[in-house]
Amino acid sequence: MTEDQKKLMAVFEVRLQDLIFLCEERMQKILELNKALVHKDEELEEALKKIEELNIKYDNVLTAKVVSARDGELKMAKMRLSKLVREVDKCIALLNE
Repeated sequence: MTEDQKKLMAVFEVRLQDLIFLCEERMQKILELNKALVHKDEELEEALKKIEELNIKYDNVLTAKVVSARDGELKMAKMRLSKLVREVDKCIALLNE
């Protein structure tokens, strides 16, 4: 092997080691991002379950209120329900982002 070939081989080995190191770094970053994604998915699922539970509770309260409500109270209850539904929809939209 000539001197030029030895130098080229040494440069090639250094660059190959750099490339391997970069690949390992990227793989580590991918693993970290996958863990973060799984964690966020779990948080989202918990939030959606909580929203569903709260909607059920609110529906029960509203049903009880409607049964005992007068006309004026019924209109107010409908308005409050509409407002809460919009707020829940906004929360779900934010969670889906």
